[in-house]
Amino acid sequence: MRKILCGIIMLIFLFIAGVIPGHAQREVTYLSLADYTAAIAGLNVPADMGCEDYIKDLNSRGGVDGVKIKFIGVDTRYDVARGVSAYKRYRNEPKLLVVNAIGTPIGKAVAPLATKDKLVQLVPGDGEFQANLGRIFAWGPTYQDAFAATVDWLLADWKKKGKTGMPKLGFISWDSAYGKEPLRGGKEYAEKMGVTLAPPEFFPPGTMDHTVYLNRLAKADVNYIFVGGVDPTPTNVIRDAHKLGLTKTIQFFCDYWGPTSLGTRLHPEALEGTVIVSYYLRGDDARKHPLANLWTKYGRGKLEDMNEVYTIGMAWAMTLEAALKVALKEVGYKKLDGEVIYQTYQKLTGVQRAGLQGPCAYSPTSRRGSWEVKFYQVKGGNVVPISDWIKAPDAVSLHKF
Repeated sequence: MRKILCGIIMLIFLFIAGVIPGHAQREVTYLSLADYTAAIAGLNVPADMGCEDYIKDLNSRGGVDGVKIKFIGVDTRYDVARGVSAYKRYRNEPKLLVVNAIGTPIGKAVAPLATKDKLVQLVPGDGEFQANLGRIFAWGPTYQDAFAATVDWLLADWKKKGKTGMPKLGFISWDSAYGKEPLRGGKEYAEKMGVTLAPPEFFPPGTMDHTVYLNRLAKADVNYIFVGGVDPTPTNVIRDAHKLGLTKTIQFFCDYWGPTSLGTRLHPEALEGTVIVSYYLRGDDARKHPLANLWTKYGRGKLEDMNEVYTIGMAWAMTLEAALKVALKEVGYKKLDGEVIYQTYQKLTGVQRAGLQGPCAYSPTSRRGSWEVKFYQVKGGNVVPISDWIKAPDAVSLHKF
């Protein structure tokens, strides 16, 4: 009798521990090579919150056909060496399928490793991964595509204002791989459209005063200035431009990463009129979205304090969710690996992510997360839409990588 009792207890223990086949928790892993404390932390922290919260909510509903997602976020401090080290540390996690390299330099450094390990890697918007198709997928339209869409917008604006001739465009951003990426194809597109591009200005990340760079652009008699960098950098650049009086005569643009609510609350007057090209919802568009309630549901604070990049993280998780649905149906859990998910990501063309961004554009010939951008403008301290979704031009094909 004692032996039978011991056997029953052991059997129960094995079930609880998940040792008996068929009863272990079915799980896949998502790895974020993130920045929680350095140059892009102001945006990456809320973005990863969005990703983690959506995954929590998905798991609470049973996951994808019973398969749950394990979220791992590592603070690389936007440092390439730390990014590579973190990847090597977690590359053997069970069922690791997707690695999100939060930052262009880290993305480029990790790409050969993720490719060798046959995983899917995500990157912000690097055009070279569209030019050279592989296992690396961008979050949305590439940086150069967004820059090209901005060129189209400013040409329409120039014409609308009744101006003659052609406008001159200035460019200022970080002296980094990310900072220069929009011009690799974007420069060629501007030239193609007849827009003169002044010599670009690049400054080290962390620069506090941008006066000298802005003065050079002003002396070049530019009509528009495209500002790169991750908020608060774009906010600080335009703040300095406002102090110089440049915002009165020059129209300023920003790309995906600024200004967000991080900047508009601090310098609403300086940012007034700034135009933003974005592949994801901004301002109240983001905060009024039904999925934004996850921000409060998981204790992130008041909804009005939600940084809109929170929605980007949800879109990352939704894309993986869609891929898992397809992969599990095709091969089942046991055969699920990086190669399967790579093939599956290429089948997500047209997948909707609740309107958080345009339809997914991944395919055998596309590594763009979507094609569409939307233009917003800072008005009275708020970021408001000034266009519908617009398909961005293909600027990647214009550059020789």
